[in-house]
Amino acid sequence: MAKVDFKSPDFLKQHIQDTLAFYHPHCVDHSAHGLAGFYQFFKNNGAVYDKHTRHLVSSTRFVFNYAMAYIEFKDPEYLSLTKHGLAHLEHAHKQASGGYAWLIEQGDNGTATVLDDTNHCYGLAFVMLANAVALKAGVNDCKNTISQVWDLLEQHYFEPQHNAYLDEQNTDFSCADDYRGQNANMHLCEALLMCFEATNETRYLKRATELAETFTVKLAAHSQQLVWEHYAKNWQIDLDYNKDDPQHLFRPWGFQPGHQT
Repeated sequence: MAKVDFKSPDFLKQHIQDTLAFYHPHCVDHSAHGLAGFYQFFKNNGAVYDKHTRHLVSSTRFVFNYAMAYIEFKDPEYLSLTKHGLAHLEHAHKQASGGYAWLIEQGDNGTATVLDDTNHCYGLAFVMLANAVALKAGVNDCKNTISQVWDLLEQHYFEPQHNAYLDEQNTDFSCADDYRGQNANMHLCEALLMCFEATNETRYLKRATELAETFTVKLAAHSQQLVWEHYAKNWQIDLDYNKDDPQHLFRPWGFQPGHQT
């Protein structure tokens, strides 16, 4: 077997193209006049086994993937599908409150039924990230969406006394959950850096820096210089949160090696 050079640009580009080929083009849902987004559930052979469920994180990541693919390979179809995904976010996931539904069911007749209308900070982080990369790819309308999501986060999530974002709001932002976590803040830090790259607005870089210091310096000082995942409402470490559910998809118990990195 030939030795693989994992540092080779040619190998990495081919790996990206192979990964895209697993999904593209059969991931695209062309129904609902182009507003149905992407299929998100695939078997190991690439076959779609659920054509209706749409999760906000997956919807945004498809936008991210196609925008990055366009930036790298300059295929106009990738830019078109970036816009396809953005349209789905704004017409299916986005709610009257300004938030984005966490989980929806895309009907065959074009309707989108909300299954979970919880407003997760984690989800908004990926909405920002998707729009920032799309803006870098040339979709100029995304700058306004980024600003709108920033304002939403400022109004309903950011806790300036802690320099961190709370995690979860109900459908109309009238009730915040007591849980606090680093995961959403980590992804917001990532998204804010991308927003700065896309817009050159320093408020995004400043906030990303504040978040990094909060979690890798201030709060890490209470957990042997490691980043703990879960906190109580007052941002005190909660060592027992989800201890009985270590496989939780978004809030697993314990230190997460990838998050330390």
